[in-house]
Amino acid sequence: MAIVVNMPRLSDTMEEGTVATWLKKVGDKIEEGDILAEIETDKATMEFESFNEGTLLHIGVQEGETTKVDELLAIIGDDGEDISGILSGADSASSDEVKEEKTEADTTPSKTEASQETESTSQELPEGVIVVTMPRLSDTMEEGTVATWLKKVGDTVEEGDILAEIETDKATMEFESFQSGTLLEIGLKEGESAKVDELLAIIGPAGTDVSGVAANFSTTSAPAKTPEAPKAETKADTPKKATPAKSETKTTAPTPTPVTENGRVYVSPLAKKLAEEKGVNLTKIQGSGENGRIIKRDIENYEPAAGAAAVGKFVPSGQEDFDEVPNSQMRKAIAKSLTKSKFSAPHYYLAVEFDMDNAIDFRKQFNSIPDTKISFNDIVVKACALALKQHPQVNSQWFDDKMRLNNHVHIGVAVAVPDGLVVPVVRFANEQSLPQIGADVKQLAGKARNKKLTPDEMSGSTFTVSNLGMFGIDYFTSIINQPNSAILSVGAIVQKPVVKNGEIVVGNTMKLTLACDHRTVDGATGAQFLQTLKGYIENPVTMLV
Repeated sequence: MAIVVNMPRLSDTMEEGTVATWLKKVGDKIEEGDILAEIETDKATMEFESFNEGTLLHIGVQEGETTKVDELLAIIGDDGEDISGILSGADSASSDEVKEEKTEADTTPSKTEASQETESTSQELPEGVIVVTMPRLSDTMEEGTVATWLKKVGDTVEEGDILAEIETDKATMEFESFQSGTLLEIGLKEGESAKVDELLAIIGPAGTDVSGVAANFSTTSAPAKTPEAPKAETKADTPKKATPAKSETKTTAPTPTPVTENGRVYVSPLAKKLAEEKGVNLTKIQGSGENGRIIKRDIENYEPAAGAAAVGKFVPSGQEDFDEVPNSQMRKAIAKSLTKSKFSAPHYYLAVEFDMDNAIDFRKQFNSIPDTKISFNDIVVKACALALKQHPQVNSQWFDDKMRLNNHVHIGVAVAVPDGLVVPVVRFANEQSLPQIGADVKQLAGKARNKKLTPDEMSGSTFTVSNLGMFGIDYFTSIINQPNSAILSVGAIVQKPVVKNGEIVVGNTMKLTLACDHRTVDGATGAQFLQTLKGYIENPVTMLV
């Protein structure tokens, strides 16, 4: 059965996309998860993977061509299947065999249509009413969680107003409205999650009855997205069940804060951050905000009961105690991507130890310049960038049918955040000075910790540096940040006895470990890269020549 693949919306503001590269050609076999093409959006060039299996029967947009979101990109089906009817009817109605069906009256696919057999799909929305769906705010986002609503039902919304803060797999991002009107319906409460393109809100003229629109959307959109229709029905029922659940909780157990059906606590982002800093167990707090939501003052005023155990420890009576924390969208994404990398890329590791005496003197002299401050990490990033220009094989990416040797050097710098790990990217690092790299890394790390990084600032790396030296770790290995071919793990500078010129003296050394993908980087190639890197780090003045 043929499946129409449309131009995806890969960013919140994307209206059209350009095919930068097709990674599959007509006649190729497609597996679920295969990268079909690289799509250039308004923010970045992103990989677009297939959610279907079959044979690539037709390519609707050639490399370099542009088309609007939701217009025909390709067709996947059975080998040799006749798709002439689909192509000839693309401007009116799709073939009955196509899974993404259209009504005869409207050739533009609406977000609420699911099946021509469903009578409600032919109903039009009330005049001026707009259905707002969960946006795809990152290239890997599959579902989002509403962290905070900045508008409430009945509020007037102007184009450009921030509707809500959405927690994605990478960051918590502001989502702005592209329409003007009145907020008539909220489909998800704070703390609740939904898949991309599911109902988020409804905007329209004040006073418009949209109860039928919300019910129609939840019943008609779910079957089109996934065969698991019962899940959509459960979500639609959730708001009806929420009120009695809360009232019962307050009546029978006034101490705990309300919890959603998926285990998430109703808490504002600021209160959550304060609780993490103070080590406060959120399930022990009664929220004073709207609908029992925990807010800032609840954390500030919270005092543990006398004799109560600290979070995560055993109580004095010897009773076992633990806290369960729902996995954030970021934590889920990290688990998925690193598991895929570890078990798909054949890793091997090369460990070295560098003499850091000259680097210590170099940094001290460099930082004596007024208004200048660089770190050892900045020196490592710059050295890697210069070495990668000489060893493009290490600066490469692996695809099923080819290897890409990148001529540009974009270095990802791993940054630890409360929810996990993000990798902002220092672009064209080989062309930047040490102070520029230092300023860039500092700015990106600050935005990462405040969850203000944009998808563009986290995409496009060709190599990654992970530094745990500041935590006292002298040696470790990392998992490759795909599609990179390698990642460098940097340990602490350690003072110890070393042999120089046949004598034992006090020296400063640093251990580094290069993890390589054996599909692209052979052992000798990795070793040669480390030799070049050694020259730059042990004699950093050569980076200024």
